Amino acid sequence: MKRFLPYIYTFLGVFLVSAAIGSQFLEGPPPARVEVSAAASAQVQPVDALPEVPAAPARLAAQIEAMGNGFDGDVGIAVQSVEEGWVASFNGNRPFPQQSVSKLWVAAAIMGKVDAGGLSLTDTIPLTEADLTIFHQPIREMIMAGGYRPALSELLFFAMTQSDNAANEALFRRAGGKEGVEGFLAERGVSGITLAKGERELQMGIARMQWDPAFSHGRAFWHARNLVPWHKRKDAIDAYVRDPTDGATPIAVAQGLAKLQQGTLLSAASTATLLDLMGQSRTGPDRLRSGLSEGWSLPHKTGTGQVLQMLHDEHAGIFTAYNDVGILTSPRGKHYALVVMIGRTMRRVPERQALMRAVTQLVIAHEEGGSPTPHPPSAARR
Repeated sequence: MKRFLPYIYTFLGVFLVSAAIGSQFLEGPPPARVEVSAAASAQVQPVDALPEVPAAPARLAAQIEAMGNGFDGDVGIAVQSVEEGWVASFNGNRPFPQQSVSKLWVAAAIMGKVDAGGLSLTDTIPLTEADLTIFHQPIREMIMAGGYRPALSELLFFAMTQSDNAANEALFRRAGGKEGVEGFLAERGVSGITLAKGERELQMGIARMQWDPAFSHGRAFWHARNLVPWHKRKDAIDAYVRDPTDGATPIAVAQGLAKLQQGTLLSAASTATLLDLMGQSRTGPDRLRSGLSEGWSLPHKTGTGQVLQMLHDEHAGIFTAYNDVGILTSPRGKHYALVVMIGRTMRRVPERQALMRAVTQLVIAHEEGGSPTPHPPSAARR
């Protein structure tokens, strides 16, 4: 035992010294450090709590859920009260193909550059045959006639009111392309919206084809697409709808529309200009707008994707991206962002339009305190 005593005394000595040092920390830091910490903490201001967004009206939310569940196809619906902030949705956080709905964000990004002084609506852009793209492009004839040098305001008119793809591509480039438009939205707190790299790349990817300038003319694209094996096109469409390169969630689109109406996306002048263009839109009159009541208005933007005809029935097909989004305004000045995005369905056009009409009528009935028009049986799941 005696031979272990030196080790025991050494251990006890180390323990007592360590305890003495530790007690200083247990008692707290030196007074000077306490004063510094107190001064630093005094500089931290309490953060105001964010305003609580009310829940969507239960009955309206349940009706939208029932509409979404009752439609035979992949559908997303979102309704946002611009003044109150609540959102009712079905598949609201799922990305859906935008197609020409994305023209709205391109136009907004252009107007954002106008607000910043980087562009003017009187700026002109010379366009040639090389600037043509695919599908609907009413300015094609003017481009082919030679010497067409439209102002930005003219291109905005064609892109927003007639969904002109060539006009939109010219604007898209001036807006900074995919990065420029997505960056504009991100700076303004809008997330959940992506854009493709361009119309040609988007449509070629959906059809499993390579771009050929001849596709800008006549029926050359359709003839070439018919040569693509059906199963390859089916695989490409499935992949596109599942993970769209131009995808956006219905809730994100509704929030973007709400910010536009609130004036937090653009200046007052640019907001008025863009809403006016949306009000002049000539596309999709039988979609959301077909449900309007007297005194109500709905500036909007549509989007429509490619169709894959079925092998066994030339009159049937897989329809992609049948969309309509807009700002519903009551006679008393209440605003609602409406979004209906059909990613894929085999239902005919009248049935898709019936769903959109029913959504508009439902929100109007909610605002007016009446009973909504029943969802049309023809649009129900079969």
